Amino acid sequence: MAENEIQNAENEQQEAQQPVFQMQRCYLKDASLEMPNAPQILMQPQQEQPQVDIQFEVSQTLVQENLFDVTVRGTITVKAGEHTIILVEGKQSGLFVIQNIPQEAVQHVTNVLCPTMVYPYLRGNLADLMTRANVPPVHLPEVNFEMLYQQRLAQQAAQADAAKAS
Repeated sequence: MAENEIQNAENEQQEAQQPVFQMQRCYLKDASLEMPNAPQILMQPQQEQPQVDIQFEVSQTLVQENLFDVTVRGTITVKAGEHTIILVEGKQSGLFVIQNIPQEAVQHVTNVLCPTMVYPYLRGNLADLMTRANVPPVHLPEVNFEMLYQQRLAQQAAQADAAKAS
């Protein structure tokens, strides 16, 4: 009987040390749609193809120990000449439990894996907002968050090297 208790205690200790990465919840934190020049701009025939500008960013917040809120913000601006046809912005977030993972790996997880899981929801929500405004939706492109993270690390390293050289 004592052997079983020791074995159970060892198993519980091993399970407590296992890496954990799990999304607890995905939610739309913020969404806005503006059509500042409507209805006039919608009634004018468009002489040229509208310009589309797409921006996005990723941010992370430690909510409590081992619980991270990762947010992907996307902004779509469509203009005809100097006039804005539509401006759509959304923030899609996910709550993630991350524990028993080394700190440098946590940075990778919150900058690559978490946004990869949250981003499809943002894409769908922004396209849905545009459809409900009765304008053709602009779909956000697929994003390689790994590549963006590596580029950001390289840029930070180059800036650090430049600062040391100064």
